[in-house]
Amino acid sequence: MSGQPRAWQRMLSGRRLDLLDPSPLDVEIVDIAHGLARVARWNGQTAGPHVFSVAQHALLVEAIGGAFEPALGAAGRLELLLHDAPEYVIGDIISPFKAAIGHSYKAVENRLLAAIRLRFGLTPAPTAAMQRLIKRADRLSAYLEATRLAGFSQVEAVRVFGKPDRLDTPLDPLLDPWPTAEAQGAFLARFHVLVEAGQAVTVP
Repeated sequence: MSGQPRAWQRMLSGRRLDLLDPSPLDVEIVDIAHGLARVARWNGQTAGPHVFSVAQHALLVEAIGGAFEPALGAAGRLELLLHDAPEYVIGDIISPFKAAIGHSYKAVENRLLAAIRLRFGLTPAPTAAMQRLIKRADRLSAYLEATRLAGFSQVEAVRVFGKPDRLDTPLDPLLDPWPTAEAQGAFLARFHVLVEAGQAVTVP
């Protein structure tokens, strides 16, 4: 038995993903959809009979980002959808804990995100403009989730996440937590719609 600690995870697709040195060849969208649908936002501290999954959060962020930038193409919307994709293997660590962990966590997350993006025909990292859009959409998503699902008052949410941007797009259906299978299916379906629309990637 090797003295080195195991750094890989076996996926249900059969892939073996090295978390410290991930290869795009070991990334499969079915594994991402499966994992994200089973990872709870807010450490599960949300109202309702189902957790609010990272898969559903990703769909919410994509909808918000697309509403902010209506001219955004399919590849850009795919970037929004995949912004938290590394959490299919490392989980959704809440911001206070991320701050406590520091750089080591971020380095692992960034390597995973780069491998995922490359696997699906994107650049290793988003542009500065895309990073700003992702952050803006993610911030509004967090505010809405916090006040609708996680027990935050509006005053507290503004203090933590900032004053929310105004958006007229109806988002209520995306803020009602779905069963795991529904979240997984919706995420996977949206991924394939964007891929077919943008022809950004060839998926087996």
